[in-house]
Amino acid sequence: MPDDRPTTAAQDSAGSLARAGDGAALARALFDSLRRLSFDGVGITRASYDAGEGAAHEFIAAEARKAGFAVARDRAANLVIELPGSEPGRPVVATGSHLDSVPQGGNFDGAAGVVAGFVALSRIKAAGITPRRTIRLYGIRGEESAWFGKAYLGSSALFGRLDPLDLERRHRDTGKPLATYMEAAGADIVAIASGEPLARAEDFAAFVEVHIEQGPVLVDRALPVGIVTGIRGYVRHLKIVCHGEAGHSGAIPRWLRHDSVLAVADVLMRLDEHWRVLMERGIDLVITSGIFTTDPSRHAMSRIPGEVEFSLEFRSLSLDTLETFHRLVQTECDVVAKTRGVRFEFDRRVFAVPERIGERWIEHLDALAKRLEIPTCRMPSGPGHDAAIFLGAGVPSAMIFIRNAHGSHNPREAMAIEDFMRGVDLLQAALLDPAA
Repeated sequence: MPDDRPTTAAQDSAGSLARAGDGAALARALFDSLRRLSFDGVGITRASYDAGEGAAHEFIAAEARKAGFAVARDRAANLVIELPGSEPGRPVVATGSHLDSVPQGGNFDGAAGVVAGFVALSRIKAAGITPRRTIRLYGIRGEESAWFGKAYLGSSALFGRLDPLDLERRHRDTGKPLATYMEAAGADIVAIASGEPLARAEDFAAFVEVHIEQGPVLVDRALPVGIVTGIRGYVRHLKIVCHGEAGHSGAIPRWLRHDSVLAVADVLMRLDEHWRVLMERGIDLVITSGIFTTDPSRHAMSRIPGEVEFSLEFRSLSLDTLETFHRLVQTECDVVAKTRGVRFEFDRRVFAVPERIGERWIEHLDALAKRLEIPTCRMPSGPGHDAAIFLGAGVPSAMIFIRNAHGSHNPREAMAIEDFMRGVDLLQAALLDPAA
């Protein structure tokens, strides 16, 4: 197998670019090295709390040390890079994002926020500027839900929001529990399991996260940067099982069947119709069933499927909408169960609260963007982000989106470096001049 790790020459180049404050060239070097570290032959794979994410963390940490920054790991195993301020006793201004990815994903989802923070800090340091407040850059572990069925692992651990059941979640490939992986990465599992906060909200003046937009809005509006107004919460069931009754496809008439596939299809079509009506009323909601499968060891062309497993996720900016729709899901499953003679079994739901970004920060980013002559628009975030955990913990937080073609969670992510640098410009201004 070829060694795709960055060469020493490439690493030295990134370090010298950081010291020189050459932002665009530094960003390209860092993104190129991260790609070489984690290219899987199709896309980028950096599994949460596993080798791929760990290698990315080690690489960024090494580059930060070369650039002269203080580097540490917190008790949740998150990477922490600091540029000291002239008043170190004041609450810090923080930025950052995640370095893990979905399987065969893109190189910019998450990493753009870490690289943006690195470039901003490097330019501030190279310019000889000492910020008033210490600026802290986080490489946050385990943001993606693809690996353990729950998102925001590193940030949730930081603020005491993981519980023992979360730590028992199994890795999608190995079946080993999350606690094993976190402990191997250096996390304080005892404190995390007890719900002990590893950081205090009052230690932060602000958290500002840069992220690629994962949809088409900025591309459609021909704008390089977006200012996020809120982050949708979600309800997720990774596995709902519909138990029907298997039988011969040619022998059982319709009225005597207990077909699990048609039952699940019936539920999903009912939910889709509710979604359509709610959208017409202006209610924010998106619904997805990304997993739908019969058992390959038992299914056959001529067999009525006795069991189907499927996932269900719905997102909204409204907590009331999430709770109401969850009750509606259960009601529709009950109706279909009685009509078709099947039974639905739900796993434990995964829940994330919607978070609204404060108007003060939105207006402040607007003002900074105007001063820097960066065209922007305001927009909600459909996907979730670590910034939502900081908001929920009481840390004033904001988000900056960068235009990205072809969506996200796929190898075709396409962020122009010119757009990225505009996002860095806005981030740097916000770090040096946070909302009062």
